[in-house]
Amino acid sequence: MEQEPKPSSTGTNPLSPQDSDGPMSDVTDSTQAELLAPAESVAVGQGAVALEEEQIKDEIDIQIDLLNDPDWVVRREAVITLGEMADERCVEPLARALRDGDWQVREVAIEAMGQVGSPAVDMLLKLLRDWEVRKYAILALGRIRDERVLDPLMLQLRNDEFKDDAIHALVELGEPSVEKLIGALRDKDENVRKSAVLALGRIKSSDAITPLIDMLGDKDWFTRLTAAAALESIGDERGREAIKPLLKDPDMVVKMRVERILAKWKKQSIAHPTNA
Repeated sequence: MEQEPKPSSTGTNPLSPQDSDGPMSDVTDSTQAELLAPAESVAVGQGAVALEEEQIKDEIDIQIDLLNDPDWVVRREAVITLGEMADERCVEPLARALRDGDWQVREVAIEAMGQVGSPAVDMLLKLLRDWEVRKYAILALGRIRDERVLDPLMLQLRNDEFKDDAIHALVELGEPSVEKLIGALRDKDENVRKSAVLALGRIKSSDAITPLIDMLGDKDWFTRLTAAAALESIGDERGREAIKPLLKDPDMVVKMRVERILAKWKKQSIAHPTNA
């Protein structure tokens, strides 16, 4: 008796409907998912960035509100936080903090303005016109590496009341100030020349050695004295040789100071002899 042929397995026919509904549909779904994934990732990424920016804005607003807190400690911490955020929106609130009734708040506001950087320059330049906050504006400008701050700070060297703050600010800037300060050594104003010498001595730039040596011949005894002290601070051998003629200076104070400087250098040479 003949056996009836067994029906063929659906799995062996590559054209069977079951095949197309199975693995082929899985491939199609997978491909679609891969195509959609990048677009979804971009959307999610943009949403995350927008959310983060919104959170930062909210945090800035929170800190600005805290500047009105009656507790100076809270205000101080808010100022520090705004400085760390370094956002342009922080400039105006920090400018108000420079007028705070507590010096500890004003002190950190100076630092915070410096952290904000260039976006704060225009506001600080405006504050230079206000005598009450000029000191703090000057000190804040000294913390910002921006070419716009140099001329306004140099101008403050002519102001007896604020020249010390300007010197401090220019020293904070360091090397960017050197060229302007060297130029100020030839200024007609004696006080400007003295201030420039003081600042250059504290910056300790080798570029200032020759101009400072020239200042040893200034007609003002205090300028000669300050130039010698500036050269001592820089510590270059050229300065040591240049101040020796001041041992015969007509001013006794200059002579005594130079004697002390040379004696100190001699002790240093004995303690740390140079290798032959």
